[in-house]
Amino acid sequence: MKKKGVLIVISGFSGVGKGTVVKKLIEKYHYSLSISATTRAPRAGEVDGQDYYFKSVEEFRNLIDYNGFIEWAQYVENYYGTPRKYVEEELAKGNNVILEIEVQGAMRVKEQYPDAVLIFLTAPDAANLKKRLEGRGTEDAKVIAKRLKRAYEETDDMEKYDYLVINDDLDTCVDNVNAVIVAESCKTANNREYITKTKNELKDIRKEIVS
Repeated sequence: MKKKGVLIVISGFSGVGKGTVVKKLIEKYHYSLSISATTRAPRAGEVDGQDYYFKSVEEFRNLIDYNGFIEWAQYVENYYGTPRKYVEEELAKGNNVILEIEVQGAMRVKEQYPDAVLIFLTAPDAANLKKRLEGRGTEDAKVIAKRLKRAYEETDDMEKYDYLVINDDLDTCVDNVNAVIVAESCKTANNREYITKTKNELKDIRKEIVS
């Protein structure tokens, strides 16, 4: 019996390696990935429809008006949003779906999908986070300062997440995130249909034996 998929929300500080972790999860464990839409410019090597759906501000606002997003948020002067249709179709098929989104959006998802699993990724320490942001070489000092300021603000929201995973060693981090998802999938609360089905089957078998 196919059960409904688990909705997994992965957030974390800018520069912590969320994208790399998610790509590894997809590659190693074959999760379904909801591709976000954004108004920011593509970084080197990013492909429209693969990394993000890159939209103009006008296109993005039109989708908001048509309720086309599960959630959307503005982050460092750009918009980010999660398209609704794909997520709901994949969950209905029994597939586990990963959303890689910011804290604001994660809270909106939790309101709509109370069973969603919220995982926050972080670096081993603040100095390491700063080093990673500088090491990307894609942003100037002013933007990096904005991202570090936002990271400080996001520490207030970390306790709202179900799990905290440190991304120190990539492979260990990926396996730890997968272990969280497997554990959630095995919770009795997520297997009520199976429990009811098994109970009814055992009841029928018992009747056959005693009759």
